[in-house]
Amino acid sequence: MTEATNNSSMSIKSIMVPLLAIIVGMFMVILDGTAMNVAIPKLREDFGGASLSLIQWTVTGYALAQAAVIPLAGWLSDRFGAKQIYLTSIVLFTIGSALCAFATTAEQLIIFRIIQGLGGGMVAPIAMAFTYRLSPPGKQGAVMGMIGIPMLLAPALGPVLAGWLVDYVTWHWIFIINIPVGVVAVFLGLRTLPALARQTVPQLDVLGMIFAPLAFAGLAYGVSEGGTDWGSAKTLTGLIVGGVSLIIFIIVELNRKQPLLELRVFKSADFSKGIVVQWVSQIALFGTLFLFPLFLQTAKGYSALDTGLILLPQALAAAVFMPIGGKLFDKIGARPLVMSGLAIVTIGAFLLSNISSDATVGSYILPLILLGAGMGLSMMPLNTHIIQSAPPELVSRVTSLTNAAQQVMTSFAVAGLATILARRTEHYMTSEMAAGGITNPADITPVIASHVAASSYGDTFLILTIIGVVGTLIGFLLSKPKRAEGASTEKADMPMMMGH
Repeated sequence: MTEATNNSSMSIKSIMVPLLAIIVGMFMVILDGTAMNVAIPKLREDFGGASLSLIQWTVTGYALAQAAVIPLAGWLSDRFGAKQIYLTSIVLFTIGSALCAFATTAEQLIIFRIIQGLGGGMVAPIAMAFTYRLSPPGKQGAVMGMIGIPMLLAPALGPVLAGWLVDYVTWHWIFIINIPVGVVAVFLGLRTLPALARQTVPQLDVLGMIFAPLAFAGLAYGVSEGGTDWGSAKTLTGLIVGGVSLIIFIIVELNRKQPLLELRVFKSADFSKGIVVQWVSQIALFGTLFLFPLFLQTAKGYSALDTGLILLPQALAAAVFMPIGGKLFDKIGARPLVMSGLAIVTIGAFLLSNISSDATVGSYILPLILLGAGMGLSMMPLNTHIIQSAPPELVSRVTSLTNAAQQVMTSFAVAGLATILARRTEHYMTSEMAAGGITNPADITPVIASHVAASSYGDTFLILTIIGVVGTLIGFLLSKPKRAEGASTEKADMPMMMGH
């Protein structure tokens, strides 16, 4: 049975079950992206002492596959329907998970992880566009805040779950648990997700389809390799291929009447300012998510499971403040929330920059709560602001564009911070050896090593503090989108088909 309806007649309560289908799918994909990091040592052991450079491709291949398909999400959704593509993506991710669970060699696992990434890459942009178009007029912020919860909870809970499975069961269960979750997500989606009216789309932009994946995957790969060595052949190859492809892609897209990614949306001053703020906040937010777990495991010696448990206050704070940020957005707009959220993140990063080598677990709690609260308060209001700043018919294209850019910015944050951390570690190590008259690094005592690590991480967190200050200040640039007042009317005219 099908019946025409529109979201002007829908309340938040009436869309809770469809939202659950979206949240389950997003949470599964994001959780899996963070869970693998803690399993790498066990994977090396189980695959006969495979090299770290080989095993790391289980993470790198997954990320690159995601970056490659994100630009296609908008066009595919417009052409075949958001519901169909979203569920197809979940199915492909679930199949990839099943294959990963039964991989017998490192090479097989890498290939199956790529299949996972091809499915998982389109989930987030389609889910965000879907949710925005599904939300009732005037309630976009509150609804977007709900789906933002898995975006911050999953990275924090992933290491906890994976650490427990690796330590007490087996790494295979990291993938096995995705199978029933994927089945539930598909079942809920088939039963409850509305079939959004398809957009009129031209023939596929073939050049855009070729150069967009090359550009975003190449840049993501080059920057991630730069965290190890910015002058290496892998880094330079990725950056050159990605950079040249990006230039060609931009030229091609600007000369298309109906491009794969609508770059002309940058003509909107509100959109462009929002994107700049998002990029800066992306470095501050996800840079911290990368750096602190690394600090706990390498500098303080905590296990993967203990690290995940220590991070729980951050996840809980994010879960509490995410819906608060969404509701406040509908009343006061993005600027005060983004500025206050980034200011709170900045304070948290500053507190972490002063943690000493003998710091206890209790001293981490307040900074982590501040980081989670700041992220929860600012992330989805900023994302919703950017979506509202674009023409309504381009929503699916905008979420693809912003997610692709975020993938590159996250890689840049991780690689840049890894480089800074390595250089500060070398600086302090050299200073300590000179002060103590030590000529052989093997003679460095644990006390000195702990002091070097704390100082190195402290300096790196200070860099994040400065970035947070910059993000807070440029948050002043944000303004209420000119079309926001009329957005409710425009969205109410968007037809949807409700059916099973």
